[in-house]
Amino acid sequence: MEDLKRWEPAVAAFTWIDLEGARRAADAATARWKDGRPLSAIDGMPVGVKDTIDTDDMPTGMGSSLYDGYQPRFSAASAQALRECGAVILGKTVTTEFASSEPRGTRNPWDTARTPGGSSSGSAAAVAAGMVAGALGTQVVGSIIRPAGFCGVHGYKPSVGGINRGGSLDFLSQSCTGTLAASLADAWVLARAVADVVGGDPGSPGIGGPLLPPEPHAPRRLALLRTAGWPLLAADARAGLEVALERLRAAGVEILVPETCPELAAVEQATAEARAVTLGLNAWEWRWPLNAYLARDAAAVSQSSRDRAETGRHMTRADYQGLLERRQMARERFAALMERCDGLVSVTAPGAAPVGLETTGDPIFVVPGSFLGGPVVTLPVLTSANLPLGMQLLGAPQADETLFAHAAWIEGKVSGA
Repeated sequence: MEDLKRWEPAVAAFTWIDLEGARRAADAATARWKDGRPLSAIDGMPVGVKDTIDTDDMPTGMGSSLYDGYQPRFSAASAQALRECGAVILGKTVTTEFASSEPRGTRNPWDTARTPGGSSSGSAAAVAAGMVAGALGTQVVGSIIRPAGFCGVHGYKPSVGGINRGGSLDFLSQSCTGTLAASLADAWVLARAVADVVGGDPGSPGIGGPLLPPEPHAPRRLALLRTAGWPLLAADARAGLEVALERLRAAGVEILVPETCPELAAVEQATAEARAVTLGLNAWEWRWPLNAYLARDAAAVSQSSRDRAETGRHMTRADYQGLLERRQMARERFAALMERCDGLVSVTAPGAAPVGLETTGDPIFVVPGSFLGGPVVTLPVLTSANLPLGMQLLGAPQADETLFAHAAWIEGKVSGA
């Protein structure tokens, strides 16, 4: 609460704060721990909830004036799970409009003239400023991994279907609910506790593995995923990544590159169009509710959302099917590559968070993680322009536990811990 008082006026990470409710929840958690009967590993953890996730005791604004005063009658699955696990929900964190591209004023705690990234902007900024230990976010393109990288925190986008999305404006085919946290361990226990209560999406087994963080384990081989954004990568970011890779090589990890690995070259080729395909998929899948929003009050909807709706109106079922086929082809190539390596490594952005609040940054480096469907973790171990930049690790679908074991080992080697 002291950090909240200090940082929130400058950062604007929250749309709603419930101090009295947080005090009551913290007191109850303290009593349970003293009695030796905590509800979960996150009992008492102070957390934020992205404002696209319904809460029955706080408004849910979706980053849009269309939802001013909207009070859900029921909490989303993930928010309800937090309550059942004893987490202390401090408040709702700022999202871009409809968890898309239109910023809503949150600032980066490392430099308040810069964006924190989006769309889980408030969640990343709140964790970075120490106002909460962890927060729920959502991702379709790069909305957990990019802001985590810009704000110097840990981000976790689970395998598709890993956490139940019921009750969240998170319905697209690449959508995931995930976590942003002050440590890798917190990112895991927060996500794992939620999934333990409400499971994954229907048809998915959800995140498995231990409730406590997996033990660090060395990967044998990683593949360097350069992505379509490689020519945009800042020189200092490229140099920092190479230093990190050299430390991994010195520790015995083989680093594959596309020039000598045909499977990696095939994945790079397939993900070169990840952004365009994803935007096309999103335009089709957003036709509802965007058309409903526009019919209610078009003036309240941003130009970027109106443009997306217009694109969706001109698409056909055949267009959408073709995009799905291109994504499936990329995922099949990814599966072939994962038979040769333990994961992919890259950065989270071309460089430091951009100056200004008009944009949330370029998602060119993070969209492949959503496109390929597997879990992604970002580690705050790189810098650019003396500001945070994340190193992201991509794992095989449904191998979230293994990815975390590798990430814990990698973080220790790269950071020198």
